[in-house]
Amino acid sequence: MSLKNKLHQLKLKYKDKKMAPAFNALHTFLYLPNETTHSGGHVRAADDLKRTMNTVILALVPCLLFGIFNAGYQHYSAINGFPADFSLFEHFINWENFVLGAWTVLPLVIVSYGVGLAVEFLFAVIKGHEVEEGYLVTGMLVPLIVPIDIPLWMLAVAVVFGVVIGKEVFGGTGMNILNPALTIRAFLFFAYPTWMSGDKVWVHEAVERAGTADAISGETILGTLAQSNPVQFSISDMFYGYIPGSVGETSTLLILIGAAILIFTKVASWRIILSGFVGAALMGLLFNGVVDAGWISESSKFYGLMSTPFWQHLIIGSIAFGVVFMATDPVSGSQTNKGKWIYGFLIGFISILIRVFNPAYPEGVFLAILLMNVFAPTIDHYVVQGNIKKRMKRLKLKTA
Repeated sequence: MSLKNKLHQLKLKYKDKKMAPAFNALHTFLYLPNETTHSGGHVRAADDLKRTMNTVILALVPCLLFGIFNAGYQHYSAINGFPADFSLFEHFINWENFVLGAWTVLPLVIVSYGVGLAVEFLFAVIKGHEVEEGYLVTGMLVPLIVPIDIPLWMLAVAVVFGVVIGKEVFGGTGMNILNPALTIRAFLFFAYPTWMSGDKVWVHEAVERAGTADAISGETILGTLAQSNPVQFSISDMFYGYIPGSVGETSTLLILIGAAILIFTKVASWRIILSGFVGAALMGLLFNGVVDAGWISESSKFYGLMSTPFWQHLIIGSIAFGVVFMATDPVSGSQTNKGKWIYGFLIGFISILIRVFNPAYPEGVFLAILLMNVFAPTIDHYVVQGNIKKRMKRLKLKTA
C-alpha cells in the first residue's frame, strides 16, 4: 500500500477526532486534497492557495540565500576589513560565509516556522477548522525583515503576538486586515526598539583573538545617513546588496527578480509595485528640492537623509522589499485597480516621509504599509462609489 493511500485511510479514520485538523494539514501538505465539490458553478484553474504561497516562497528563496552569505561576509569584513578588490566568489560566495550565515539565519527561520505553525495548529484544533496555508509565506517573511542578531526568544514572542493578534482574532487566513509579518515587525519595534533601531550590533558573533573578544558594532546605511555621515559603500554595493541590514532586505537586484516572478505568475499586482516606487521617488525628489533651494541647513538632523539622491532611497533600506513582498499582500491590500495605484503610491510616499523625519529609527516602510492596510477598504469604497456615480450619470444621459 502506498503512503498516499495509507494517509488517506488514516484521514478517514480520524476525521471526527479533535486532532483531525492537524492531521489533515499534514496530509494536504504532502498531497493534493482528494475531495471534490458536486454543486454550483466553478472556475477550473491550476492555481490554488497552496500554489500561490509556494510561488511567493520561491520568489523569496534568493533573498534568503543571499542573506545567509551576506551575514558571513559582513562579519568577516568588519573584522578583517572590507576587500579593496572585491571578488564575488573569493570574498562573498564561499564556505566560511555560508557556514556562519546559516548558523545565524536558519535558527530565525526555524523559530519563525516552528512557533507560528504551532499557534496555527493550536487554533485549528480549538476552533475545529482546517489549518490554512497563509503562514507558509509569513513564516518566510519574518526572518528576512529582522536584524540577524535578534534574540530568538524575542522573535518567538513576537511571532505569537503577530499570529494571534494580527490574524487569528480576525478569523484566520483571508480575514486579517493587517499584514501578519508586519504586525510581528511592529511588535518588535515598539516592544524592543533598541534591537530594531538600525544602530545595534549587526555582526552576529564575537571572535576570539588572543584571548579577547572583538565585538563589532556599526550602523546600517540608513543609520549612517541619518547622522549625516558619509557612506563607505558604493552604489553597486547598495544595489547588489553587499551592505549591512536586515537579513533579506539588502539586495535590490534579487528583490526585483522576485518582483518579476510574482508579476509574471500574476500573484502580485504590478500596479502596487510600480506606484510604490513612484511614490517613494517623488517624496525623495521633493526633499532633494528642499535641500537644493537652501531651505534647510547642513546642521539640521534631517539634512543627511533629505540630501540623499531620490533614486538612492529606492536601493537602500527596506523600501524595495516592503513594496514588492509586503504591500502586495492580496488580503490586506486594495482590491480595485484604481485603488491599487493610490494604495501603492501612498505607501512609497509615506515611507520616505517617515524615513527622513524619524532619525532615531530611519525606516518607515512597515509603518506606512500597516497604515495603508487600515485605509485600504476605505480607498476601495470610494473608488467603487466613484464608479457607481459615473455609471449613474451615463445612465441618466442615455435616458434623458
